[in-house]
Amino acid sequence: MEIYFSVVARSLKNTNDFSDIAEIEARLAAFESRYNDVARPFNWKFTRHDLDRLLNRIAAHEQQAPAPLALAA
Repeated sequence: MEIYFSVVARSLKNTNDFSDIAEIEARLAAFESRYNDVARPFNWKFTRHDLDRLLNRIAAHEQQAPAPLALAA
């Protein structure tokens, strides 16, 4: 969903330039119609193993004790 909303946000230029809710609805409906005509599935490359490695790196980083701060003399 985040990717879709990112595409919507980038595609609707001047997102703060709406006079009312009806205009927003009309622009979103027009976008949806255009997007459905050209949309293609995303080619995901981030695998379950990639996620495991990332989570292990984060866990290892969180377990490291922070370096003590130097005291000013």
